[in-house]
Amino acid sequence: MKKGIHPTYYTDAQVICSCGNTWTTGSTQKVIHTDVCSKCHPFFTGEQRIVDTEGQVDRFYKKLQVRQDYIREKETREAARTSPTRPVEELGLGTRATDALIKGGLVNVGQILEKLTAGEAALLALDGFGRKSMADLKKKLRQMGYELPEAASEVVV
Repeated sequence: MKKGIHPTYYTDAQVICSCGNTWTTGSTQKVIHTDVCSKCHPFFTGEQRIVDTEGQVDRFYKKLQVRQDYIREKETREAARTSPTRPVEELGLGTRATDALIKGGLVNVGQILEKLTAGEAALLALDGFGRKSMADLKKKLRQMGYELPEAASEVVV
């Protein structure tokens, strides 16, 4: 063996576990710190505990929570998008059509859909609300995800 190239070997090296267990062994380091030993490792103890030294479990739960929050927010946005309490102004109809609906007492989408259950004639009877406005209204409601009643699909001449 060559002289001066080998590390110092300690026959009384002390090993310290994070659970508090200590023992002596031979090593090239004087003191060794470890996270798990035979006194606390699940394989030897029979306990079902997770040994997570790098925070992988916490990161997984964080990602899972972010995903659940995203899904919940998406459902909330979708519910708000097709809410019957949505104001008529948010439909993006022309000024004349919007004013005619408001003057007729229809201030939210739920009231419009209720009126449409009686048929198109109920809305066409409003002053200033014509066929073009009716076509635009139906188009906007379908685009926003609203289900139109069957009576609204019948064209009354």
